[in-house]
Amino acid sequence: QVQLVESGGGLVQPGGSRRLSCAASGRTSSNYAMGWFRQAPGKEREFVAGISGDGYRTYYADSVKGRFTISRDTAKNTVYLKMNSLKREDTAVYYCAARNSPIVVTTDKYDYWGQGTQVTVSS
Repeated sequence: QVQLVESGGGLVQPGGSRRLSCAASGRTSSNYAMGWFRQAPGKEREFVAGISGDGYRTYYADSVKGRFTISRDTAKNTVYLKMNSLKREDTAVYYCAARNSPIVVTTDKYDYWGQGTQVTVSS
C-alpha cells in the first residue's frame, strides 16, 4: 500500500505562483508513474500533469502547458507541481496519484490517491 499526502495549497493572486508537494510513503517505488489531477466545483476531475517512473518523460494538459512543471525527487519520495502564471480557472482541489507502472496515463487509472489540497486563485 502507498500513502500520498499533498501539501502547498492555499490562496494565491492571479498571475502568482505556487508549488504543490506530494509525499509518498509505504510501499513506494521509483518505478511508479505519478500524476497530478484537479477537480473544480461542479466539474469532473481532470488530468493536469504526469511524470514517468524514471522521471525522464513529462506530460501536461494543454490548459497548463508552459505554466506548470512536474518533477520528482526519488530520494525524498516526493513529487512536485510548480504552478506559475496562475489563473482564476486554475482554482480547484489538486490531487496527487501514483500508478503501479512506470508509464503515465492521462485517465484516472491510477492505483493510489491523496486526499487533495485546495488551490484558490483570487484577488
